[in-house]
Amino acid sequence: MRKDFYAAILSGGSGERFWPLSTPERPKQFLSVFGGKSLLRQSVERLKGVVPPDRILIVTGKALAKATYRELPEIPRRNILLEPCRRDTAAAVATACTAVEKLGGEKAVAAILTADQLMADVKAFRRILLCAADAAATSDAIVTMGVKPTYPATGFGYIKVGKPCGRVFRAERFVEKPDLPTAKKYLKSGKYVWNAGMFMWKVSTLKAALAKYAPQLVGITPKDYERLPKISFDYAVMEKAENVLVTAGDFGWDDVGTWTAADRHLPTDGEGNATRGRVTLLDCGNSVAVAEGASIAALGVKDLVIVTTKDAVLVASKDRVQDLKQLLKLV
Repeated sequence: MRKDFYAAILSGGSGERFWPLSTPERPKQFLSVFGGKSLLRQSVERLKGVVPPDRILIVTGKALAKATYRELPEIPRRNILLEPCRRDTAAAVATACTAVEKLGGEKAVAAILTADQLMADVKAFRRILLCAADAAATSDAIVTMGVKPTYPATGFGYIKVGKPCGRVFRAERFVEKPDLPTAKKYLKSGKYVWNAGMFMWKVSTLKAALAKYAPQLVGITPKDYERLPKISFDYAVMEKAENVLVTAGDFGWDDVGTWTAADRHLPTDGEGNATRGRVTLLDCGNSVAVAEGASIAALGVKDLVIVTTKDAVLVASKDRVQDLKQLLKLV
């Protein structure tokens, strides 16, 4: 265990693509649909033996403070950084950098992780995380994790991987979510990996990058949020940074970004239906049915997502669940 290693977990997302189970008061990271524990709890437990609780920071919304305290009683409250409003990931990462510097100084190494992902091989994740931390500690580079793509995803960013640099690789190019033909080319080339949104850096390295590319973010705390622009860390820094290294994220990473992830993590029947709760299906196929409220009975349907809570019911075509945010504007 590195004594200079810290981890900041970003936990401020609203999880709108998991509506109606995910709500502003109880967003996706607090749900225990996958893995028997909340995604936030799993994200902390993955760090066991790598980063102790007093060196774990949580960046979350002020409205989620009580829920976070209840979910993570072992994390010191001073380490739970409360955002007064949402300003996307650039502000969250910069805020974490300020807090890590206060705790460990400019030579401290920090990992930026997220609270809404799953890792099938936790031991491999810990090993690769420590490898990335070593690379960050011994260089002036920002280190990120790249996941080998298994299909031409259009919902993820991509990184073009260059020449090896020790046990890691140089990043040649960052690309935001491509269209399907481009994603197919990336997959076929074997030169691109998915951008998993996890980063490692020395405090001094990130401060230098912020000073160069986003000076308004240097030294910020949540008190500064009202004046900040809303921008992602990828756009603000990573797409411009010249010294970026990539480690192979071979640990069964899953973004669990939409309800279609249920196919991979919930029990399925012989017709490809993923279910949870009181569900009865007859002549149905390739559907997701999650009953957290009223029971579900479906007959002769295919390729649907059906979710019930005590307050709402969702019925959607599986190929449209990426558009749930549009639906919520009308609800």
